[in-house]
Amino acid sequence: MRDVLIIPFNGKESIVVACDNSGGIGLKELDAVQVPYDTVAYYSFRVAVMECLAAGGNPFAVTLQNFCGEASWNELLLGINRGVAELGLKYLQITGSTESNFPLVQSAVGLTVLGKKKTSHKDLLPHFTDGTRIAVIGKPLVGDEVIENETEVVPLSIFKLLCVLEDAILLPVGSKGIFHELNGLFSNRTFIDTEIISDLDIYKSSGPSTCVLAVSNKKKMRDIMRVAGSYYYEIDVIEC
Repeated sequence: MRDVLIIPFNGKESIVVACDNSGGIGLKELDAVQVPYDTVAYYSFRVAVMECLAAGGNPFAVTLQNFCGEASWNELLLGINRGVAELGLKYLQITGSTESNFPLVQSAVGLTVLGKKKTSHKDLLPHFTDGTRIAVIGKPLVGDEVIENETEVVPLSIFKLLCVLEDAILLPVGSKGIFHELNGLFSNRTFIDTEIISDLDIYKSSGPSTCVLAVSNKKKMRDIMRVAGSYYYEIDVIEC
């Protein structure tokens, strides 16, 4: 199940609303993960924009809720604009607000991406069949691992290419892990852990959507494999 709202508004188009937040990540003394604020915003933007794109949305606006202090605002914008540049997005407007009355002892950021899409029946959950193929693109990483193993994070440029493939369904993996996302993905099927064979830890948090599930048929999966390259990890489903 996607972590987005899809709101029809004129009979032909819908608004896609996707969001993310982070806490205890930044440059304050009590932050659990110490990273610059442009990095905080970049990865938060990644999560929301990937959710938006995977749901078929064309992003047109970002709202930023900043609880890190006024001095961090420009750095946060740099992180968002890094993601915008990687995706080649145009005409994306950014607005937001900073909590400046009361300083917090830890950093916190909230971010929302708004997109538009044509209203269609593609919002329905896919049906699992014997011909369904599943893969993970990128590795699940969280916390300091995201920075230390950045080359294992699926790049936005590759994700964008995957999004335009026909008959491919993409779902960013969040903090609850691959197995959780799998069990909300299909309209007719849930899994038990012994049915899933993967080289990846299917329970591990994927933090700021460092990996994404890809679902398609066998023929289209070859195209996904070609685009994903070394980021591709196949998932096998066996009947127990």
